[in-house]
Amino acid sequence: MRNKSKSKKSVMYGLTLLLSAGMVLSGCGSNDNGGNAGTSANGNAATGNATNSEANKPAEEPVELIWYTIGTPQKDVDKVMAEVNKYTSEKIGATVKMNMLDWGDYDQKMKVMTASGEPMDIMFSASWAFDYVQNSRKGAFAQLDELLKNEGKGVADVLDPAFLEGSKVDGHNYGIPANKELPAQEVWRFNKNLLDKYKLDIKGVGSLESLEPLLKTIKESEPTVTPFAMDKNYVPYVPYDYIIQGLPMGVKLDSTDLKVVNVLETPEMTQALQTMRKYYKAGYVSAEAATTTSVSDLQTAGKWFLDRAATQPFADNLWSSSYGYPVVSTPASDSIIYNWSVMGSLQTISANSEHPDKAMAFLNLLNTDSYLRNLVDSGIEGVHYKKTGDNRMENLAESKNYDMPTFSLGNIMLTYLNPSDPDNKWDSFKEFNSAGKPAPTLGFNFDSSKVATELAAVQNVKEEFMSALMTGTVDPAEYVPKAVEKLNAAGFNKIIEEAQSQLDAWKASK
Repeated sequence: MRNKSKSKKSVMYGLTLLLSAGMVLSGCGSNDNGGNAGTSANGNAATGNATNSEANKPAEEPVELIWYTIGTPQKDVDKVMAEVNKYTSEKIGATVKMNMLDWGDYDQKMKVMTASGEPMDIMFSASWAFDYVQNSRKGAFAQLDELLKNEGKGVADVLDPAFLEGSKVDGHNYGIPANKELPAQEVWRFNKNLLDKYKLDIKGVGSLESLEPLLKTIKESEPTVTPFAMDKNYVPYVPYDYIIQGLPMGVKLDSTDLKVVNVLETPEMTQALQTMRKYYKAGYVSAEAATTTSVSDLQTAGKWFLDRAATQPFADNLWSSSYGYPVVSTPASDSIIYNWSVMGSLQTISANSEHPDKAMAFLNLLNTDSYLRNLVDSGIEGVHYKKTGDNRMENLAESKNYDMPTFSLGNIMLTYLNPSDPDNKWDSFKEFNSAGKPAPTLGFNFDSSKVATELAAVQNVKEEFMSALMTGTVDPAEYVPKAVEKLNAAGFNKIIEEAQSQLDAWKASK
C-alpha cells in the first residue's frame, strides 16, 4: 500500500494514487450555470416555463444522499455541504451528507457498515481501499451501465475511455473513476526546509538504501522530527505487479512468463525488509509506525523529513501549497499503468441505495460542473480560498479546516489551478499518461470466489504480520518465516495456484 497524501491538491498512492484522462479544462462555474439557473439536470425547463398545472404542484422534497468517502475528517465539512446542498437541491433535487473516514480506518469500517446494512448511497472505493473489484463481485455496489446511459451521460464525455473500460468488472461498470493521472509513479517526498537547512542533495536518491545518509543527518540534527514518516499501510516498493492489493502475491514487472509468487519470499522484498529493520532500529522510523493510522499531524506541523507518495505532474506545487511550506520529490519507481492505478480512485453507488438515480445525477454533476467540483474540493469562495482568475485560486487561512484529498473526489480537470501551476498543467497530464508503461497483468482481474474461505483466513494472517514487517518493527529474519508458514496454513498456496490458473487462461486468450 502506498503512503497516501492528504493534501487538498494531492495525489494518491493516491496512489493514488494514481490516474487521469480527459484533458479539457473547464472554466469557473457559477450558481446560475451561465444564466440557466432554472434548468434541471436533465435539461428540461424549470417552473418558470412550466404549465399552470405543473406550477401548482407542490415542490418535491429533495432526497438526502449519504456519502462515505476517504480522508482525514475535516472541521468544515458540514459548513461546506450546506452550500453544496443549496446548489444540488435546485439542480438535481438532492442534498448530500458527507461522512469522512480516516485513511487507516476506511477499509475496515466500510466492510463492517456494508455488512450490517448501514444506510448509504455513495461510497469511495479503490484498488487499495474497500477493494473495488472484490466488492463489485460481492454485490456491494450497484451496476451502473444503465445509469451511465441516463443520469450519467456527462461522465462519459469527460472521462478518457480507458477509465470506464479499464474499470469494468466482468464486463460491467460499478464505479465512476476519478479523471486524473493514469499511470502510477512512486516518489520520495522531502520537506525542503530541512534539505536546505542541512544542504542535502537528493540528485542521487532512488533506491530505499540510498536514503540512509540523509536520514542519518536528520536523526542526529533534528530530535523532534520524524526522519521517515509512514503509517501502518506502508509497504516498501519492490518491482512487482500485485494480483490483489495488500497481499504479497504478484508477478515481477519484467516478467514474460507471468509467474505468480509470494513476494515476501523474493530477493527484492528480503533486501527491502532488512533495510527497513535497519532504519527502524536506528530511529529513523517512528516506534509507533505499525499502529499509526495517519501522519497528517506531522505533515501539518512540518515535523517530518521524507515519505513516499504517488505523484502526478506538478505534484510538488500542490503539496507545497497545501502544507504551506516547500515540498520537493524525486522518482522512487518507474511510471507504470497498473490495474490498481486505473482503479485507483472511484465513487460507487451502494447496491442498497434507495435513490440510485439521484446518486448518479450527483456524481454526474460533480464530474461535469466546475462550480460544484471546486466547492466540494476547495470549500467556500471567500472563506477557504479566493479566486485570482477564471480558473485560479489561492488558499486562505481557513483552508486548514477544509483540506480535502482532491484525487478521491472526481474529475480533477475541473479544479482551479494553484498560483504556482502553469497554464499547460492538463496538457502535461496527457504527456504523463502517454509515458506510462503497461504492467504485465493490466486488464486481468482475479476472481477469488473459488478461494473465498482461504482469502478470508489469509487476510487475518496479513493483519497479524504485515504492518510490523513492512515498517521494520520486527526482525524479518525471524518473522518472515513465521508469516509464510501461517499464510500457507491459511491456504495462501491455494490462492496463488488459482491466480496462476486464471492468469494463464487470460494470457492464452489475448
